[in-house]
Amino acid sequence: MIMRKSLSYILVGLTLTASLCASCNKQKRKDGRTDTYSSGTISFVSDESFKPIIEEERDVFEMIYNQAKVKPIYSNESDGINKLLKLKTCLVITARDFKAAEKQNLEARKYMPRAIKLAYDGLALIVNKSNNDTCISTKNIADILTGKAKKWSDIYPGSKHGDIILVFDNKKSSAVHFAEDSILGGKPITSQNVVATNKSADVISYVEKTPNAIGIIGSNWLNDKRDSTNLTFNRNIRTMSVSKLPKATPANSWKPYQYYIYNGNYPLVRTIYALLNDPYNGLPWGFAQFIASPKGQMIILKAGLLPVQGNITIRDVNVSN
Repeated sequence: MIMRKSLSYILVGLTLTASLCASCNKQKRKDGRTDTYSSGTISFVSDESFKPIIEEERDVFEMIYNQAKVKPIYSNESDGINKLLKLKTCLVITARDFKAAEKQNLEARKYMPRAIKLAYDGLALIVNKSNNDTCISTKNIADILTGKAKKWSDIYPGSKHGDIILVFDNKKSSAVHFAEDSILGGKPITSQNVVATNKSADVISYVEKTPNAIGIIGSNWLNDKRDSTNLTFNRNIRTMSVSKLPKATPANSWKPYQYYIYNGNYPLVRTIYALLNDPYNGLPWGFAQFIASPKGQMIILKAGLLPVQGNITIRDVNVSN
């Protein structure tokens, strides 16, 4: 009888000690965070061009982990990463890895920044439904960005569409940075015919109303949700086919379908990253790891992007107009 009582006292003592330790750990969080890997409430920043896929990931994550709330702040790439460096957020979804100086800055302050690859996205070029000139080369795009090509007739001799207006989603977005880094080789955009809206939906709306415009947006904004094959894009606009060769033709140009991203034919491909600086390995880390998990990667696949993880099955599909 005495031995049983002693054992009970020891177990109670261990339980109390564990509770006190958990309480102490929460008190050590000077920023007031109480989230765990799969519970609590946090906000994070995402480049606005990834909004459709982030909303789908969030819906499923919160359905599975019903004690968790993740609140996206849709912004541009530059502002999002600046918030991370200033410790105003622990997670940013963006289209690039940490730069060496950014990583060194955080590590010098005793943090452990991490980057997780999530998906590959084709940066799509869209034109008005009335425009039949839908093949373009990366050289043509570079010429437009630098002002060498100002009119549609500079690319398509005989075109009557007049001046080319190239429209980005935001002047500090990942699409602008991709254009400067990957298309122009690190040089700035200098054309006077390049403009920016505030978000991707505005680009689509602008192109729908402007016959001489070209819009640049993430391909996850294009997919027609009624088509499970991801082979049907928004019917109110045309998606351009892009060629790596100097002269674009229908035979050497490709649209940002998953398969053409997968096999390397489509040239305007960017990697989507989760950039983390979460000292507690809490909910920001849990959400990022969910997107990289098999469930999260399946959501990416069904949304028309190319997942980083998993086996890709290639099927022949007949499409009728």
